[in-house]
Amino acid sequence: MDKIRINDLSVRTIIGTEDYERESEQEIIVNVTLFTDVSEAGGTDELQNTVDYSKVKNEIYEVAAGSEFKLIEALAEEIARVALTEDGVVRTKVSVQKPSALRFTRSAEVEIIREI
Repeated sequence: MDKIRINDLSVRTIIGTEDYERESEQEIIVNVTLFTDVSEAGGTDELQNTVDYSKVKNEIYEVAAGSEFKLIEALAEEIARVALTEDGVVRTKVSVQKPSALRFTRSAEVEIIREI
């Protein structure tokens, strides 16, 4: 199965379980892999024969930026749901990193794989 990746999408959103985390937006980093067949697009060089990753990125950004989830797990599920609504996407891998989650670490991360 072919893959289209959206790497290191930075989004500011309300996320977290603690009161102080819900007072202002925090940065999260989203990575999404879309499993699809790109052979027709490769042969025709036409956008309509593949997944428009710019459109998918915009949809994911809007969902994440407008959300107020407590858990990055819940946000990852919602991003996976959005990704799987795209024509031709049969499976997705989503990771959400929260850089401010743990002291002395680069980030905390959740990664999920979902399919139709």
